[in-house]
Amino acid sequence: MTTIRDVAKHAGVSVATVSRVLNGNGYVHEDTRSKVEQAIRELNYTPNEVARSLYKRKSKLIGLLLPDIMNPYFPQLARGVEDEMQENDYRLIFGNSDESKKKEMEYIQTFIQNNVVGVISSTNDPEADMYQDLNIPVVFLDRTSNDRPSVYADGREGGRIAAREIVRRGSKAITLMQGPANVRPAQERFEGAAEALAEQGASFQVLKTTSFSLSRAEGFAQEVFRRYPDTDGVIASNDILASAVLKEAHRLGKRVPEDVQIIGFDDILLSSLLYPSLSTIHQPAYEMGREAAKLLIGLIEGERMERSSVEFSVTFIERQTTRKVES
Repeated sequence: MTTIRDVAKHAGVSVATVSRVLNGNGYVHEDTRSKVEQAIRELNYTPNEVARSLYKRKSKLIGLLLPDIMNPYFPQLARGVEDEMQENDYRLIFGNSDESKKKEMEYIQTFIQNNVVGVISSTNDPEADMYQDLNIPVVFLDRTSNDRPSVYADGREGGRIAAREIVRRGSKAITLMQGPANVRPAQERFEGAAEALAEQGASFQVLKTTSFSLSRAEGFAQEVFRRYPDTDGVIASNDILASAVLKEAHRLGKRVPEDVQIIGFDDILLSSLLYPSLSTIHQPAYEMGREAAKLLIGLIEGERMERSSVEFSVTFIERQTTRKVES
């Protein structure tokens, strides 16, 4: 790999001169600058961003922490963050915590060691000391915080919409899958759905789940029909669980949506490819990622922020796991 010393030797100048050219710091004669730039091109040299940040005391590195990269929802968030950062000449260091507090803390330490100037996190615990103690800007994505900037969707309204739609389409024995108790958006979805079902006088039962992970989804789906065999409508806490419920319904010989209706949450790309395709609550994940990046860049660059938190609206996406009704 080409180093800054290789560039200096090729151009016939000192390493300090190459550093001044790279960082735009200090006087360099135009002829010398041209020789250094030519050497960089000929050697295809890419400056080490961490080294440059240490030299300049200011980096263009951002830490992005997600809880489960296996869940297709989170790459949609990440893509939005990356695109906005790339357009503003920032770069990402990525961490996948697997919903582990230990891994999360290790990644935060890695971010600090690499001199990041800000962090975007989809942590399950925004109030944790590891975030309170950070002296760089932090934006929480798909999460809400009491005292830090956040970008999130209106999960409570999403739950209410799902409940109204499944009742309106004829389900009478509804199973409401409650997401992990330690994830605030999951609880907001659950609370919104439970409130709306109660308001409509609908009969429903609750199945508590402890994880959004792909590896646990099948077991939770089997438990729905084992515990509540008469279920004719399922409101799942995300699309992964809804997909697993759809698979289990097929295995049991239940027709969807004639025997069982299913509504998910997130609207991951896979939802439209399932058969039957999944009705769900759409969260604008890509747009949320971009907004979180914009918010963090503004904080880093000292801009006056009109609002510190941004809530996105959600919408019902009607596909084939719910019955048709007249508008």
